Amino acid sequence: MSYRLGVDVGGTFTDLLLLREEDGAFWRHKTPSTPHDSSEGILAGFGVICAKAGIAPGDIDVLLHGTTVATNAILEGKGARVGLIVTEGYRQIMQIARSFVPGGLAGWIVWPKPEPLAALEDTFEIQGRMSAHGEELRPIDDANIRAALEAVKAQGVEALTVSLMNAYLNGSHETRVGELAAEILPGVPVSLSHEVLPEMQEYERTLTTVANAAVRPVVGRYVRSLRAKLRETGMNGRLALLRSDGGLMSSEASEEHPVALLMSGPAGGVTGALWVGRNAGIRNILTLDVGGTSTDVALIENLEARRVRTTEVGSLSVRASALDVKTVGAGGGSIAYVPELTGALRVGPRSAGAVPGPVAYGKGGTEPTVTDANVVLGYLPEALLGGTFNLDRRSAEAAVQTIADKLGIGLYQAARGIIDIVNENMFGALRMISVQQGYDPRDFAVMGFGGAGPLHVNAVARLMGSWPAISPVSPGVLCALGDATTQMRTEIARSFSRHAAQTSAAELRRQLEEMAATTRAELENEGIAPEEITVTFEVDVRYSGQAFEVPIAVTLEQIDGAGVDGLTARFDDEHRRLFTFNMASPHEIVNLRAVAVGQPLDLPAAALPQGDGDPSAAKLRDHELWIDGELRRAVIYDRAKLRAGDLIPGPAVIIEMDSTTLVEADCSGVVDAVGNILINPTNPA
Repeated sequence: MSYRLGVDVGGTFTDLLLLREEDGAFWRHKTPSTPHDSSEGILAGFGVICAKAGIAPGDIDVLLHGTTVATNAILEGKGARVGLIVTEGYRQIMQIARSFVPGGLAGWIVWPKPEPLAALEDTFEIQGRMSAHGEELRPIDDANIRAALEAVKAQGVEALTVSLMNAYLNGSHETRVGELAAEILPGVPVSLSHEVLPEMQEYERTLTTVANAAVRPVVGRYVRSLRAKLRETGMNGRLALLRSDGGLMSSEASEEHPVALLMSGPAGGVTGALWVGRNAGIRNILTLDVGGTSTDVALIENLEARRVRTTEVGSLSVRASALDVKTVGAGGGSIAYVPELTGALRVGPRSAGAVPGPVAYGKGGTEPTVTDANVVLGYLPEALLGGTFNLDRRSAEAAVQTIADKLGIGLYQAARGIIDIVNENMFGALRMISVQQGYDPRDFAVMGFGGAGPLHVNAVARLMGSWPAISPVSPGVLCALGDATTQMRTEIARSFSRHAAQTSAAELRRQLEEMAATTRAELENEGIAPEEITVTFEVDVRYSGQAFEVPIAVTLEQIDGAGVDGLTARFDDEHRRLFTFNMASPHEIVNLRAVAVGQPLDLPAAALPQGDGDPSAAKLRDHELWIDGELRRAVIYDRAKLRAGDLIPGPAVIIEMDSTTLVEADCSGVVDAVGNILINPTNPA
């Protein structure tokens, strides 16, 4: 038997999902996260889930892991101290940066410019220069390089970046610096810009490589420690990590290129939603991944997740492919408060996290959170995780009462106010990835997952006008499912920088084939069979003089058939769709990109036994909850006992091991053939 274990570490819980590949059987487990060392939470859950399945750790073939280690290192300013070697005359490249300032008019007055990841005192110049065509204009000098490296060493840096002018065209100078750095700074990881990002634009290439260097020691220590601890349990299978773009990379590769992991955590939910969508026949999805600390949202159109060429973490924006995920500080642990200055209720972004957690968890939390409000309103029953995690309703009521007293309103009104505000925050995030990108949310379903997503998805779908609201099977561990069911992925980019009129189809094809061979070789080295590898291509095109480009997906057959003119015609069509106009300027081909992916796990969802539409066999007890301004009668159901076709009228609460689903009044949920709950208005307008 072959087993795959997906692991997703969140701010509050660590989720594990174990899959048996032969028949799709799965086991799931949630355990509290351990923020000081997330591997401890993983190991705690690892033993439990193996015991549940009745297998030994050695039976697991591959562990697939979505991680926030790199993300947290950047957000918390705990990355390594980075030394930077640049071409003579470019020492201030990180300080000059770009002139873009976020915010509205006059934002420059209040915007504090972020501190560069590589400080000026840790940046040193060397002689030598490559031309814009990759030809050596001035040679490098070993003695000069050694002097710069000795100066870097004296600064006590923990990682080194080498980013020289035009190295994306010819990296030989950087390679020599790397060789000398291995001699002078043994044990210090070295990141070369032509290996990390072989693309034009010096600042973006330097920034991305510096970010890679900053998280290399942190990620490297974590990955090596986790790998060693897993080996001690007897687990000898592969360890792979989820990339920001939704693919997988080996743990060894992640130690070299951790910049690809900056959005690893949120990517798991999107890949999980894709799996659910394929099995449920739902092609357009807005994802709502609500955890303990934050909510991540993304858009899936025609079962394709939107990808972007930049990864944004806090104020850092690097050139690395990622799924287009937006994050807001709205989760189950988000703290509600009333500022003295305004006297208006606020929720988040500050979170109680895993420690001390919401007041209802009984772990020392004292400030009211979204979870506490859900408990007070009756949306969240007093036992979680199959009865193994009990909630303290009385303490939750006392905490929310402090908000009610400050606002001069009743307990239930205060609790519902907290929920309404957090729902509006989620609504705003979903508008960012739908309406503001030109999509009509009424053409999409909303899928709520994570521990708290199904509690809020009905209300958010109502705000969006997006139906059905979907509570997928095992929503609390869907991110771990996404980790377990995705495929290996790698990509390579190359700057081309040539007018289309001066480019032949033969030259374009030759370079794309070279890049395809490189990406194929990388996956084959990871143990992927050649026949399981698929390569796709993108070409970045712009009008000459533009400062941005538009990626156009192409095939070798299209290059052979329509040639370069066909490529530019497709760019014109896409430019008109995006911006409503075209220009008479010549076309410029900027970058080429090849993406190689392994074969995804072909794992169909298990079909549920067919029911007769009556969910009464799954009824646990009658219940009472506060909704629409009053206490109303409701029913609590056990999701494990529901059958396909069962119709659940609202208001109702559906509980399971890893999450809780709320069906609001005037709505009803129906269980589809594979166990997803599809919620729609009872009387749609």
